[in-house]
Amino acid sequence: MTGQTILIADDHPLFRSALKQAIGGMSTPYAVVEAGDFESAQQAARDNPEAELLLLDLAMPGVSGLSGLITLRSEFSSLPIVVISGSDDDDTIRRSLALGASGFISKSVGIDELRNGIRKVLAGEVYTPENYGGGEESDPDIADMLQRLQTLTPQQSRVLRMLCEGLLNKQIAYELGVSEATVKAHVSAILLKLNVDSRTQAVIQLGKVNMAMVA
Repeated sequence: MTGQTILIADDHPLFRSALKQAIGGMSTPYAVVEAGDFESAQQAARDNPEAELLLLDLAMPGVSGLSGLITLRSEFSSLPIVVISGSDDDDTIRRSLALGASGFISKSVGIDELRNGIRKVLAGEVYTPENYGGGEESDPDIADMLQRLQTLTPQQSRVLRMLCEGLLNKQIAYELGVSEATVKAHVSAILLKLNVDSRTQAVIQLGKVNMAMVA
């Protein structure tokens, strides 16, 4: 399926239905591809390389916080991604945008506002909630980490996400279909890029960026 397609990645069927309803009421007809976990979201993006948009929940099975956005943004650089989350504080919105999101829609808005946000991003605009204060990242350490995270390659982003899920090198190697030596090389490169000394520190630093976001 290509062309006029929008991808929805959210583990709540009722909210996926709300998003489908919002999309269905738009003047342009779009096919909708749904995913209920992170792995399915990745596969949907691979299967639909010409999709117009991906609507991404920040917390789904297989991922939590911004690590999913980092992975998808790195792997699918031309796919616009809009974060859809119940955590709509300024820090979460700011960090989502800093990591490449094309917009941010709060789960608390109604169908009309959902549709309006989707429409604006499809038109090439960046959509944020009306009450978003904007501004720069207040924590210089997090601002530095956000920049460092953007330097990761797609494979390094995948490895970091799996480190955050607590997988061992051999488990990561199995999931990615590579050798443990290759995974160790990726981990070393990640530590260097993030300027940390251990995989535990890498996970902690990403946790600080994620803060206590719960979608």
